[in-house]
Amino acid sequence: MSRILSRLPVTPPTLADVAERAGVSRQTVSNAVNNPELLRDDTLQRVQEAIAELGYLPNRAARNLRTRSSHLVGLPIKAVEEGTANAQMDRFVHSLVEASSAVGYHVLLFTGAQTGDPEDDLPGYDDLLRSTAVDAFVVTDTYLGNPQADWLNDRRAPFVAFGRPWNDPDARHPWVDVDGAAGTELATTHLIDKGHERIAWIGWRKDSLLGEERRAGWSRTMRARGLSTTGLASRVEDTVASGREASGVLLDEAHPSAFVCASDTLAMGVLHTLAERGLRAGPDVAVTGFDDSQVAQVVPPGLTSVRQPLEEVAVEVVKALANLLGPPSGDTRGVLLTPTLVVRGSS
Repeated sequence: MSRILSRLPVTPPTLADVAERAGVSRQTVSNAVNNPELLRDDTLQRVQEAIAELGYLPNRAARNLRTRSSHLVGLPIKAVEEGTANAQMDRFVHSLVEASSAVGYHVLLFTGAQTGDPEDDLPGYDDLLRSTAVDAFVVTDTYLGNPQADWLNDRRAPFVAFGRPWNDPDARHPWVDVDGAAGTELATTHLIDKGHERIAWIGWRKDSLLGEERRAGWSRTMRARGLSTTGLASRVEDTVASGREASGVLLDEAHPSAFVCASDTLAMGVLHTLAERGLRAGPDVAVTGFDDSQVAQVVPPGLTSVRQPLEEVAVEVVKALANLLGPPSGDTRGVLLTPTLVVRGSS
């Protein structure tokens, strides 16, 4: 019988149990949890000791009903695209969860429609906003023409963007971003310092302002060192196949000794081309990527890549959220962080 009893669940302590242990009223315990400033120091200490002894956990759901605060932050997430090496969102999500938890918030992931049309992602936001399931959102798609920021602004829904408001320089919502031009400037400078003068660029289509920013770091550094960029640039889709094709054309027509790529995905395409031609990445043709993906860290001989400070991005995003949802602590509208270069065998 005793063995059966030992397996029965123990009823969790209640607010009434804490009140009885501390010798105070239930309202006093409630104040200790929600409004501790209302209690005398000795009373608050007595209640807190009783809470610790009993292992009491306040009923968050009940408290949410009173305060209309869920302590949840909505984050849209999409599946990693086939044919790419980009998994940086995994690092960002993990860091965001940790940083949010440290200030009492939790991250609620949700998915939009997988159609490629950003308008089809809006119902996911609308569902959470109507149900008051979240207190705020973190938006990660801030490319030109994306409707999410405008939609949230129109509804006065609090949000912080990971990415600049490219199509609205006067936007007043808080954002955190990484200086892409500074990253490709680091990569280009590294290659020039290694003795390369014919450095090719493989980037994204011209309508990608993020891609154009990264391209600017390459072209600006080349011009500053008196090096030509004529015939050395290619704009393609962000896939391994596109990087493979573009690098083949550039090798045949422009004869570069090094490549700076807008992503690790494109750089992986370059590595494929070099392997097919019997060329060694590094000693024969140098290659750099962007994002320092897991693939960059494990592919032979190791891909030199620009690493975004995603852990710091998450901390700054959470600071901005706290500023939106709590007492304002200053203007955190725009924070631009600087990446670093991780040098490996490919350069």
